[in-house]
Amino acid sequence: MFGYIVPEKPEMKIKEYELFRAYYCGVCRSIGKHHGQLRRLTLSYDTAFLAVLLSAAAGERLSVRKKRCVLHPLEKRHVIVDSPVVDYASDINIILAYYNLEDKKRDEESLVSASALFALKGAFKRLRKKYPDKCDIMEKRLDELVQLEKQKCASMDMAAEPFAKLMEEITAYEPLCADEDTEKILRWIGYNLGKWIYLMDAFDDLEKDIGNGSYNPLIYHYGYKDQDVETFRQQIREKAGFTLFYTLNEISRAYELLEVKINKGILENIIYIGMLRKTENILGIRRCGEIEESV
Repeated sequence: MFGYIVPEKPEMKIKEYELFRAYYCGVCRSIGKHHGQLRRLTLSYDTAFLAVLLSAAAGERLSVRKKRCVLHPLEKRHVIVDSPVVDYASDINIILAYYNLEDKKRDEESLVSASALFALKGAFKRLRKKYPDKCDIMEKRLDELVQLEKQKCASMDMAAEPFAKLMEEITAYEPLCADEDTEKILRWIGYNLGKWIYLMDAFDDLEKDIGNGSYNPLIYHYGYKDQDVETFRQQIREKAGFTLFYTLNEISRAYELLEVKINKGILENIIYIGMLRKTENILGIRRCGEIEESV
């Protein structure tokens, strides 16, 4: 369900791309430092974006250094260091990876997912103690999601609500929540991000879910009747797209209320261009330039 929040690299200035990569590498390095080197393989763009967003909201003074890493031993790369926000993003990365693997194991009964879960279990237990209230809320939302999926919920908005609320909790970074207005803005960004991710994943997985009989809210919301999958996608594209573009618009409006002074170019690239083009690509509205899978 993760991996949709991506930058549009060709539209980025070189210095913005280097700074984004410094955050990405910073989260990766923090995972290795606090949770073990193998767990760096769980890193996603989503948590790099979270670090950039929260760092901008906090007006963090950045500390950037050049360092080597095990994945790129021949060259030094810029890395954000000594950042509480980056460390928080790395913690959230492990928590989300664990919950995501739990979901895959439950749905697919995969031995690979079970093995990966075992590898993350120790780190997750430590983080469960570090963020008990946050994890309680996230687990409650995931339980709600499981129940709605078991009930074959026919409302895509209701089905997306638990994941939207889960992402809302993630963006509510406690040190920034002392300011009520900032907390409301971050929560609204997170809520709409969660809804967007959930429904993007649903549209992206339509063919797979129809083929294996898995729950997909769009199948029930729009009344799939065993027609050709591509025909069904075309029938629902405009309506599903309306909701996806609406959530993007809400993310943009909330972001503008933050009035950030750092990371502005990176955030505007991702929110205004990267996520928009990813949506168009998944919907099949038009062919987009190939988006980078790795920095």
